[in-house]
This record gives sequence, C-alpha cells and structure tokens, in this order.
Amino acid sequence: MREQCQLLGLSRSALAREPRTESGENRRLRRLLDELYLVDPCLGTRRLAAVLSRDHGLEINRKRLQRLRREMGMEAIYCRPRTSLPSRENKVWPYLLRDLQVTRPNQVWCTDFTYVPMPEGHVFLCAVMDWHSRKVLGWSLSNTMETNLCLRALSQALRVAGAVPGIMNSDQGSQYTSREWTEELIRRGVRISMDGKGRCLDNVFVERLWRSVKYEDIYLREYPDMRMLEEGLARWFGHYNGWRPHAALSNRTPQEVHDCKPRTVGKIKADPFPQAA
Repeated sequence: MREQCQLLGLSRSALAREPRTESGENRRLRRLLDELYLVDPCLGTRRLAAVLSRDHGLEINRKRLQRLRREMGMEAIYCRPRTSLPSRENKVWPYLLRDLQVTRPNQVWCTDFTYVPMPEGHVFLCAVMDWHSRKVLGWSLSNTMETNLCLRALSQALRVAGAVPGIMNSDQGSQYTSREWTEELIRRGVRISMDGKGRCLDNVFVERLWRSVKYEDIYLREYPDMRMLEEGLARWFGHYNGWRPHAALSNRTPQEVHDCKPRTVGKIKADPFPQAA
C-alpha cells in the first residue's frame, strides 16, 4: 500500500480515513442562506445574523456566515469603490444588451449558475436560456464550480437549438471570463456580453428562472441525491419549456416561441410534469 500511495501521490492516512459528511446544522444553514438570498440578495452577514436570530432563533457568528457564503459562491450586492477595474488575468467584456431590441430566437442567449442545497452537501446548476423565447436550451449539474460545468450546458444548448447565438450574455464570474469559455464562443463567432458589476437585473431572466425552479421544484421535493435531482430537473425544464404559458409571451410556451409555432388553442395539452402525490 505504501508503494501504491507513493505512485498516486496520496498519503496513507488520507486513503484510510473515511470522509466526513457535512453536519446537519451546516446543511440547514446553507438552505436558509440560499432562501434568504432569493428574498433579498443585498443582505450582508450582519443583517443575516439578525434575521436568523429573529425569525429562526439561531445565534450564528458572523465569521461562520461569511465562510458558508464564501463556500456557496454568494456575495451581497452593494456599491463598492473601483469595481469597474478589469481582472489582470481575464478580460471583462462590455454589456451589449442596453437598448438592444431582441426580436427573434437565437439573437441573444444568456447563462448563469446557482447553488442547489442537497441533504449531504450541495451542487451547482448552470443553465443557458434564449433571451427572446425564455426557453432553457441547455443545463448541467456539478459538485464543483468549474468552467466545464458551463461548457457542458453550452454544448447541450447548441445541440438543442441547432443554431449559434449572435450574442451570449453572462456575469463576470471567473468561469465566464476564463480562456476556455471565451475562446469557445469566439471560435463559433459569438459576440460576448457581460453584466456590469452589482447589476443582477442585467441578466434578470435567468435570475427569475432560479427563483422558479427552486421554489416550484427543488425546495418542495428535496431530492436525496444528484441522480434524482437530475431526473427531477429534466421533468421540470420540460414542463417549463413545453407546457407552462408565459404572460410575457402572449400566453404561449417558450417552446412555441422559440420554434416560431402558433399559439396552441382548444384542448389543453397534458402536463408532462404532474404534481407529486
């Protein structure tokens, strides 16, 4: 075993040790922090500590909240000095959608990823959406915040749409400013657009999608593992794209608008995402 560990670059103590799962208290805190972030993304750790004490009877140290939010990739939205300086390592691209009239499918796509709580930890969900039709073209899951998570969602979106977008809009996260992501878009002739610092409304359609999928599916069903979460999200996104009408789309579905089909009239189609018993 000593020779095998040397070849693999592992310590024998780490190989024999059973990994500890995250405590139930930490999982509950992560769940509460995720819910509170959807309610008010501007809360800092001081106010969060006050809200958790007032509404949930939890006395939590600020440093613990800071650590959990940092691990979850959450940051309060607030004005800070010198936020427009670009990163030294990665290029930050300008926002191209201001005053732009989006009138057709595949003219603009947008993307983002979010934290999803799980009983034994957490995963990250990335989605690519068509701006005009609101259709979710691609999505992927991972237990790490890596660029490959976003690239898998993009690859699925390209297959589903059968087209390349004119513009791809995202935030300024390291995954979207990375060389792998930007080179893939440039290679396909896609113009890159990025939200301004602290401007969550620049990508409002994806932000609204996260609220819908969490409150309508993830929080209600509490999937026990990643496999069941993936199956459940496949059902929900099918329901969202192909069955649920959107008032902003004249009560048509995202699938109908993206495929340029007329609005369905007459008998309502069966819901592919029936409510759980």
